[in-house]
Amino acid sequence: MEWFARWTRTVAGWLVQAGVPEQWSGLISLTLLAAGVLLLLVAGGLVVRGRKKTLPVGGARKPAVVDRPEPAGHDGAEEAPTVAESVTEPLERTTEAGTEGSVQPVPEAAVEGNGPAVVSSETAEPEPLSQEPLETIAADLSPLEVPPLLTRGEAVSGVPDRPAAGGIFDRMRAGLAKTQASLMGRIDALLGSSRTIDDELLEELEEILVTADFGMQTTMDLMAALEKRVAAGEASDPQGLRELLKDEIRRRLRSEAAPLNLQQAEPFVIMVVGVNGVGKTTTIGKLAHQFASQGKKVILGAGDTFRAAAAEQLVVWGERAGVEVIRQESGSDPAAVAYDAVRAAIARKADILILDTAGRLHTKANLMEELKKVRRVLARELSGAPHETLLVVDATTGQNALVQARLFREAVAVSGLALTKLDGTARGGMLVAIGDELALPIRYVGVGEGLEDLRPFDPDLFVEALFERQG
Repeated sequence: MEWFARWTRTVAGWLVQAGVPEQWSGLISLTLLAAGVLLLLVAGGLVVRGRKKTLPVGGARKPAVVDRPEPAGHDGAEEAPTVAESVTEPLERTTEAGTEGSVQPVPEAAVEGNGPAVVSSETAEPEPLSQEPLETIAADLSPLEVPPLLTRGEAVSGVPDRPAAGGIFDRMRAGLAKTQASLMGRIDALLGSSRTIDDELLEELEEILVTADFGMQTTMDLMAALEKRVAAGEASDPQGLRELLKDEIRRRLRSEAAPLNLQQAEPFVIMVVGVNGVGKTTTIGKLAHQFASQGKKVILGAGDTFRAAAAEQLVVWGERAGVEVIRQESGSDPAAVAYDAVRAAIARKADILILDTAGRLHTKANLMEELKKVRRVLARELSGAPHETLLVVDATTGQNALVQARLFREAVAVSGLALTKLDGTARGGMLVAIGDELALPIRYVGVGEGLEDLRPFDPDLFVEALFERQG
């Protein structure tokens, strides 16, 4: 017990140095020793118990294998038994006496019809597994609902094949939701909080129109017309002013709306221009789909020979619309593509030729000169071509779209506009400004990603969707 006394004195000395009273240090050291011994005993018991659980009852035995005759031609080499050939050890259970290591087979009568059959470890053949549970499970399983795979065109363009649900008005209203909430929401809040039409009300209305990208010039024209009509007694309260504003916007948009006259030439040549990223190729694909759906023969010209995969993207659109695409190698002269395309359209007696062009900044003079060259080639091969130079502008760029339209019109005689991504902006007032200030007709507006969401511009439909009261 010398080690015990030495250990006790050592621990007691540590406790005294730690500030424990000397009369308590001996008792605490004994308590610690007892606790340590107890922990050792518990740990040892757990280890022994765990080892017992890993051993089978009655000691380790080799797994039983069913004796089977060797097949013909067997050369005597040992082969590992397959899963179907090996048999598990017989199901056993201890006797009621509970003698350790004593086991006995379960009687056949005890398991007959109530669970798995017991196989003898010596001579019995294994019974095949029942397939009934698997069949039952398979019958209960409902078939997985797998969504249809994207078509090649959807993977490249990201545009769904199906149009948005609802009619034309519903799609227009949904596309103008952001503009409606921002513009008309603010206007209705202003008019609802006022009882009379005064200078303060008109000033706040003017500010709202400017911030909605109506543009300064268009806003001033609108406000001058409103003030004149109010002075003439056409509106006596704020709600009457709302109707006057609606009427003035409709009048301006009606003067800007002019659908394409596709009958003026055959083939009718549309040259599509615009800066990078505004959606020219997508617009061409949607137009091709709509014209082809009307029974017209359409040919596309892949004149964007510089952007990576631009021609391939147009080919995909052509496949979806069922129309032919004229293209050359990447980096080819766009004017050469224009020549091939117009000659093919004439030879194949096409109704419409739509020519894609490379996106370019309107501030780059050399690139704008290239567009002029394409126009000269088209005019040389077909009188009057291009019959429409359609400028595609992104509505989300706001007043910058107005600048683009002005410079493109000066360079390549733009004759019509297509406004895309109108559903992605809260400043749809630029649609009024761009036509009002430049006197350019708006041919198409894009209010969604669906094929049917690029619509010929209808000013009445646009105004009704914009001014519709919510709730």
